[in-house]
Amino acid sequence: MERPVTSSADSPLSVPAPQGHRLAALHVAGRAPTVVWLGGFRSDMRGTKAERLSEQAARSGHAFLRFDYSGHGESEGRFEDGTISSWTEDARAAIEALAPQGPLVLVGSSMGAWIALRLAMSWADQPGRVAGLVLLAPAPDFTSRLLEPRLTEAQRAEMAQNGFVSEASPYDPRPTVYTRTLIEDGRNASVMTGPIRTGCPVHIIQGMADPDVPHTHALELLNFLPGEGVALTLVPGGDHRLSREEDLSRMEKAVASFLELAQS
Repeated sequence: MERPVTSSADSPLSVPAPQGHRLAALHVAGRAPTVVWLGGFRSDMRGTKAERLSEQAARSGHAFLRFDYSGHGESEGRFEDGTISSWTEDARAAIEALAPQGPLVLVGSSMGAWIALRLAMSWADQPGRVAGLVLLAPAPDFTSRLLEPRLTEAQRAEMAQNGFVSEASPYDPRPTVYTRTLIEDGRNASVMTGPIRTGCPVHIIQGMADPDVPHTHALELLNFLPGEGVALTLVPGGDHRLSREEDLSRMEKAVASFLELAQS
């Protein structure tokens, strides 16, 4: 049977996850490079930035892929069972199923930027596989660099006893759950431990009023990226979501520049 290459918003495609369940994905066929949206922790593929990228790809005629990680959005699986490594493999499975050839422009938001970096590093020996990375409020290694240091003694005790801690979320009425497995896997999946060789240009867009990922984290990330082909845009007043009109416009311009570069 021929593999479907186009989905509708009402009927997402079903992609097998490495863990045996199914991932929900939306894919629109078009010309290369394929723009791939990699969402953040507890986000889904129908958010403001993903919708804006879908509209941009439709205007330019480029293929566009977005999906939900296991335990997120419309995909199967339990959120609490997920880790950075497993969600990276979800991303790889969706991309290999629906965008197996041609260059990619990976757009990663928050945790999705961590996953984008890990994918690019794994494909660095395949020249041209990744044409560019657009990283929005990037949060690589957030479990060890941002989460663990702020845990209170009471939370550490709760983690030791129950295997998880939960916190109120400013973005969702449901509490955010952080598991011990997530944190332990995050240490093993760290990328800010040496040179991050992506094999492609990188554009970081970071809000300076981000309450979740401080702009100093993006500055530190720069130390691990090769200097040539790396750009950083610091946005005064920009928050973690970067979903204001001016933020969305910056994202679109960064993506467009990589699309043009790949075709030049």
